Amino acid sequence: MTPSPAAPPTPSRMVEGASAARAAARAAELGHQLGHLPEWDLSDLYSGLDAPEFSADLTRAEEECRRFSESYAGRIAAIAAGPDAAERLSNAVSAYEGIEDLLGKLMSFAGLVYSGDTTDEARAKFYGDTRERLTSASADLLFFALELNRVDDAVMDAIKTREPLARYAPWIDDLRREKPHQLDDRIEKLFLEKSVTANAAWDRLFNETIASLRFTVQGERMPLEPTLNKLQDPDGAVRREAAGAISEVLRANLRVFTLITNTLAKDKEISDRWRGFKDVADARHLANRVEPEVVGALVDAVRAAYPRLSHRYYRLKAKWFGADSLPYWDRNAPLPRVEQRTIPWAEARDTVLSAYDAFSPEMAGIARKFFDRGWIDAPTRPGKAPGAFAHPTVPSVHPYVLVNYQGKPRDVMTLAHELGHGVHQVLAGPNGALMAPTPLTLAETASVFGEMLTFRKLLAATTDTTQRRAMLAAKVEDMINTVVRQIAFYSFERKVHLARAKGELTTEQINALWLSVQAESLGPAIALDDGYEPYWAYIPHFIHSPFYVYAYAFGDCLVNSLYGVYAKAEGGFVERYFALLAAGGSKPYGELLAPFGLDARDPGFWQIGLGMIEGMIAELEGMEGPA
Repeated sequence: MTPSPAAPPTPSRMVEGASAARAAARAAELGHQLGHLPEWDLSDLYSGLDAPEFSADLTRAEEECRRFSESYAGRIAAIAAGPDAAERLSNAVSAYEGIEDLLGKLMSFAGLVYSGDTTDEARAKFYGDTRERLTSASADLLFFALELNRVDDAVMDAIKTREPLARYAPWIDDLRREKPHQLDDRIEKLFLEKSVTANAAWDRLFNETIASLRFTVQGERMPLEPTLNKLQDPDGAVRREAAGAISEVLRANLRVFTLITNTLAKDKEISDRWRGFKDVADARHLANRVEPEVVGALVDAVRAAYPRLSHRYYRLKAKWFGADSLPYWDRNAPLPRVEQRTIPWAEARDTVLSAYDAFSPEMAGIARKFFDRGWIDAPTRPGKAPGAFAHPTVPSVHPYVLVNYQGKPRDVMTLAHELGHGVHQVLAGPNGALMAPTPLTLAETASVFGEMLTFRKLLAATTDTTQRRAMLAAKVEDMINTVVRQIAFYSFERKVHLARAKGELTTEQINALWLSVQAESLGPAIALDDGYEPYWAYIPHFIHSPFYVYAYAFGDCLVNSLYGVYAKAEGGFVERYFALLAAGGSKPYGELLAPFGLDARDPGFWQIGLGMIEGMIAELEGMEGPA
């Protein structure tokens, strides 16, 4: 029966209506303050989900994979041993690279469309169907890397430096590092095809679960990203309410997150065992082309520095708040009695480009393309992937950047960070689809360096003591989040994966592991009150890229050292820096750092970067507390 139009709304509907009205009013006000926020134009990839070009390219990719297999499968050893081996192998690698570029273009488009709204069923189906077809197609390519690695070392060493194959020698060397861990062709094919219903499926479940969550703060229901943003609100009551909302919703969904974590950890353990990796993080170290002992030295150095860095800083921050300790929801709170304002998008853009331009007009010119050509997606939206990233897509197109911009100073730094990635990806593109990707040892270099350039330019222009203190404190917090927090994340992951090897973990066990590493890293000045225990559940890196997180600490400490070289105004720094970025994955990190006089394998190397953070904290201690 149709209700009477004159019937009054029920109380629940009145509340919901008032909530929606308040939310709309706040969104309108914030939108006015931020100005126009760009949404990316993906037409340089494809015009839409139903684009005929996409469908045609997908079919062409499947056909090219089949033709490549028909042409080369089972023949690589004979080609390598025969006449004109360098030329014939170069032709094969070049054809393989072209197919990889096409596959990457298709998958990049599907992934970017999906990240725009992971709750949209049509986008999710498009993403899932595309991934499934490309995974099936790429199974026809598996033989190539496996057969290349079965070529005798002496034979490959003799031909890889001959023209025209010499161009691909760095890629071949990288490929052969995987040789001890490759399996029989049929097993490799099974692993690949099963990934669609194994780790990839659990990744997708995590994405869609996170995107569907809603958190109620001040009567408004909102996605995760705006709720996390409330933890930086000037009003302590708002921060506390937001923290409680995050805790409540995550707790209600912990069975799902615990199952995802257990399943993916076990899935990784099976893969590692079959491939012969001894340590839970060895596969990541190999992918990063970094020695495990170098990562171990980094981790040991950071953990030893916890008391000098995070413990010391949070003790100082608590003092500014007139307390002995701070509740966890105040860890990233703005300093008391410091003016907070919303930074319009146009100002954020000009700030970053100006900082880049002061370092290198070429760098600013590349970054400006992201704004001028629709390569950035900036607004927060329901269903949009949280956080931020720069997606390289493929060398034949260009990168895209996603941020969730809300006008906070940290959002400006995030923009500078992701544009640094974008510049790096553009410069590395000419290496081609096989050698443009950068190992994680250097992947965070340009992003963190871009942040540092932006911060230093803003700080130099700030003369007001209170504002300067606030800026310096924000930078210290960012560096602690990048170095201390990420190493704590790495320690947490290790504990989870090592414990999972002995049996399935309960939610309570994972919570306990989380609290133990957080207490160690944050120190006694941060009170981990009841409610913080489920916060591990929303960290996407644990799901999508196990053990990725130490790359942030690696990059931050490395950039601190690089910036020290730059600050000495040594001639030719910009040229050497651009050469580092332009190398992509074609050279090992040790070779790329040598022109700067830096060696990450030196045990004392990490102290340089950590010392810079410590120096900033000492500078803050020398200032008077906020008035």
